[in-house]
Amino acid sequence: MSKKIPEIPAASLADIAFMLLIFFLVTTTMDVDSGLERRLPPMPPEEQEDDDTPPIKERNVFVVLVNANNQLLVEGEPMRVEDLREKAKEFMANPYDDETLPEKAPKEIPYFGEIPVTKGVISLRNDVGTQYGTYIAVQNELVGAINELREELSKQKFGKSFSKLDKDQRDAIQDIYPSRISEAEPKKVGGK
Repeated sequence: MSKKIPEIPAASLADIAFMLLIFFLVTTTMDVDSGLERRLPPMPPEEQEDDDTPPIKERNVFVVLVNANNQLLVEGEPMRVEDLREKAKEFMANPYDDETLPEKAPKEIPYFGEIPVTKGVISLRNDVGTQYGTYIAVQNELVGAINELREELSKQKFGKSFSKLDKDQRDAIQDIYPSRISEAEPKKVGGK
């Protein structure tokens, strides 16, 4: 006489597994990656040749290098990340028309008339070994410098914050202080 072993009913196991799956999908939080908001320049027209671009004068380029040890070299001099914003602001504004800072060209800007606008470009190059945190900190300082210049001009001209301006006013200020940050491809320069 053989005894039958009682079976466990397995019909509802698939339902339970499915409900557990849904529960974990609904209750799990996803980390959002932090990053940089960048708007890429438009593609040049097909008929435009590479030889059309005029050479950029050295005085119009603000060179920022970050090595694998997360050290900054700004315009050939070592600098702390905390000091970068003020140096970048001085470069982009060139308030006293210094011969070593970028040239300015007259441009007709709504609300301002014809005023001199900087030809300055910020060039950032980092090493492949640069830590992401340092890279983000340097980016924040450079973007922050331009944003502070825009904010100061907005309060001076319109008496309100840049974010509270209408689109035409914001565009006018962005024409005066354009966000020209050029990022070169990372290289293995030295350090670690």
